[in-house]
Amino acid sequence: MTGDEVGALDRTLDWLIGPASDRLARCLAEVADLGAAEADAVLSATRDVLLDVVRRKVVRVLVLELNAARVTGRLTAPDPAGRWTEFLDTAAQPAFWDDLTRHYPNLVSRLRTTVDNRVDAIHLMAHRFAADRHRLAELLGTDAGELVKVEFGAGDSHHGGHTVTLVHCTGGTVVYKPRPMRVDQRLAELLAVLTAGDEHPIRVPGALVLDGYGWAEHVAHRYCATDTELDAFYRNLGHWLAVMRLVAGTDLHAENIIACGPVPVVVDCESVFTPRPPHPPTGAGEATDKVAEQLNGTVLRTGLLPGRGAGLGWRGVDGSAMGGLPGEQPDIGLPDLVGAGTDTARVAIVPSQPPPTRNLPSPHPRLAHHWPGVVAGFDEMAARISALDAEGRLEPLLARFADCVVRVIVRDTESYTELARMLWHPAGLHNQEAAENKARALLARHSINTRGPGDPDVHAAEVAELLVGDIPVFTTTPAEGWLHTPGGLVCGPRVDQVALALHNWRTADFALERRVTHAALVSAYLNQGAEPDLSRMSSGTPDTSDADTRRRRLAADLMAELSAEAVRGSDATATWFAPILDRSGWQTTPLTPDLYGGTLGVAVLLAGYEHEVRAGRADAVEGVADLVQATVRTARLTQKWWAAQAEHTRRRPDPAGGYIGLGSQIWCWLTLDRLGLDCVEDALFLARQLPDSLTASEGPDLVVGTAGAIVPLLALAARTGDRTWTDLALTAGDKLAQDAVRADGVVRWPAPNWPGGIGGFAHGATGIGWALAKLGTATGEQRFAALVEGAARFEETWYSPGRQAWMDPREPDTIAAAWCHGAVGVGLAAADVPALAGEDVLRRAAFSAYRDGLGWTHTLCHGDTGVWELLTTASDHGVAPDGLDRATLDATVLGSLEANGVTTGLAREVYSPSIMSGSGGVAYQLLRMHPDCDLPSVLLQGEVR
Repeated sequence: MTGDEVGALDRTLDWLIGPASDRLARCLAEVADLGAAEADAVLSATRDVLLDVVRRKVVRVLVLELNAARVTGRLTAPDPAGRWTEFLDTAAQPAFWDDLTRHYPNLVSRLRTTVDNRVDAIHLMAHRFAADRHRLAELLGTDAGELVKVEFGAGDSHHGGHTVTLVHCTGGTVVYKPRPMRVDQRLAELLAVLTAGDEHPIRVPGALVLDGYGWAEHVAHRYCATDTELDAFYRNLGHWLAVMRLVAGTDLHAENIIACGPVPVVVDCESVFTPRPPHPPTGAGEATDKVAEQLNGTVLRTGLLPGRGAGLGWRGVDGSAMGGLPGEQPDIGLPDLVGAGTDTARVAIVPSQPPPTRNLPSPHPRLAHHWPGVVAGFDEMAARISALDAEGRLEPLLARFADCVVRVIVRDTESYTELARMLWHPAGLHNQEAAENKARALLARHSINTRGPGDPDVHAAEVAELLVGDIPVFTTTPAEGWLHTPGGLVCGPRVDQVALALHNWRTADFALERRVTHAALVSAYLNQGAEPDLSRMSSGTPDTSDADTRRRRLAADLMAELSAEAVRGSDATATWFAPILDRSGWQTTPLTPDLYGGTLGVAVLLAGYEHEVRAGRADAVEGVADLVQATVRTARLTQKWWAAQAEHTRRRPDPAGGYIGLGSQIWCWLTLDRLGLDCVEDALFLARQLPDSLTASEGPDLVVGTAGAIVPLLALAARTGDRTWTDLALTAGDKLAQDAVRADGVVRWPAPNWPGGIGGFAHGATGIGWALAKLGTATGEQRFAALVEGAARFEETWYSPGRQAWMDPREPDTIAAAWCHGAVGVGLAAADVPALAGEDVLRRAAFSAYRDGLGWTHTLCHGDTGVWELLTTASDHGVAPDGLDRATLDATVLGSLEANGVTTGLAREVYSPSIMSGSGGVAYQLLRMHPDCDLPSVLLQGEVR
């Protein structure tokens, strides 16, 4: 909405806001030592925040009533704008709101309570300011002077309308915090010991601690001025990781840290020494549960490290203190009034970027350049903490926290926000009892899924707070460890959280903590579209001697490592954790079931290895045969659990994609079936979910979108003889045809991150065109031919004749020579589908891949083993680069692996078994390097020959 539209809508709320403002004005006039101009400043800010709070709660009701008045003919103005004004004039009358109680019995009373609570909380804040003004010099270094402006916390309030508030005075700015602040003081004391002597010590804001509330120093955001300051900032983030790991800190999201030059200042440290319930069973087997619980106890819990939201409207958003990197946050859907100014106005979910935060040390941070400093900072501070403990000085410092009131984050704010929207929705206002019952049921389910408080009385108290606009708060003291809940209830076991935190520090697996830190940081810069600064690898002159023995040894070593890294459950399940690519982006979790980086991709590798051992083309490795079955069992349990979750929750259908999503899993199950594991029913189980998945598809691409379902569906139809799956593939093809943008024979597909369309195999026109060409060949349908040809023409727009290479759509001045983007994917598609320009494209792609693609990593997706597949294909077609033969090519790859070790491009210190971006794909291609190997191409989703 525009400012004028907001102003017009706000006129309808004067019946409520006006009297509340008048009451507050009378109260403020009685506050001793608060001047008239100061009271006016408080009143002005109060009116703004009350209008914002109430507007958000009633806009759906107003829109519904507007449209009802239009449809029933109660609006008589001759044009839409006039009818809008007519409606607002009516809605500005108190009688209109009184009449609404016939449909929404509790609307007015709830609004009054919400507004009255805010007014009372603001009155108390003003009274406290006036009483404490003379003491604020402790924070400001000078007299506070006159209050000139107030900024109330946006949106959320707690405990009856209280919010964090910025108070701007002539002497400076202070932060009012309506919560106990002893914990801030104790953390400052601990930091003073741990950072003694540091040039730029980490810190929390100075605090004036009073009875049940306090005032804090205002920290201004400042970008780092030099590279030296940037280095110090990221090293300091590592310091915070160690400190928060020690004090069991949580909720360190982007809004709770402010970058102040080289110092990341934690401005809200109330969630420390908080109870950690065990990770709830996932339904994916004991191995996955073990990994999830293991990760739940590491530095990932702090919220400092990058991680992606997976639920509600925040999927893919990285809200961590180190995250929120610019240019890599997906849009989030927020309700807004669309069409204001006319009588057809409606509330719609509008894509918006998450609001900017102040946690970043530069306008364009490159975490990829600084993550080693984060790890070094963690090690440095961990050593200090352990040395302090060895001297007997740590325990007394931690004991000072015992009686501090701390906040426990039981449910994320986004979940509460969704529940509040339901409770303030017209349907919820019309039948409040039904809405409350549903909200309590959802909280009960959430408690089961998260091991949160399950007492129905607690859920009822949470709902009661949401009904009047507050976000519920749970607290404890570390000495108690049990939860004080909304409504004054107490629940949970009594556990001394200080003693537990000290025990957990002394027994910590710091190697695991470093590995998790590495993995999470790697996830961040992969989300950012960056790679670490790896120099191009060299393997020297290719050595063709004894190549097969070396190949077998390298493959066996990788399989032994894979087996050693597996986490196994007593229920015969197995999994791994690593940075993985899922529908939300890169993040560190137990493996999903997908092909790209998940358990089913690993299962295909394991089964393929055993297949090659039986054929005498690979060496047996102890434990691999059992690991095949355990990995398959994990994947089966996971997909059934996911399906059950989707059936009982609002979770969107799984994506349809051929590398991440149902299509990828179908291809894997069919491949496993052809390798002797009897998995067709598993593929059918997933295929039955694909219609809903295609309907909800988030894009056209091959990896996660509509195009990715086509080839797996065709394979399923061929395997079962059931035309149903061919027809569904045609449905996907028709959807792609409908979404295509055509111009002068060129075809492109808009995608979520690239509305103008891009080239390439993974996300762009070549991959989509390839899938449509396969569909046309399998069905004999000619209606896709023009799309395939148009896709090829669009791909050519990314080719630079001068540089003899395809350009990277993400960084247009950069050459792309990988499967995902550029030469490798384009060339393989051209070889597989001549309609995509055939041997001329293959020749050019092979040249670029040989020149530009070798020596950076070894992965299938964007490394040497993917390039190897393209160059062997080019050789088979007689268009390989001059002087390159198969023996030399094999020796080049083998020599690089021997000289450099397996380099995945994620980071050399982070293990990943991924088929596409980890060492799993390297092992798979080593198997396929044998001339008689009949394993299918993963890059082209082929079949076992």
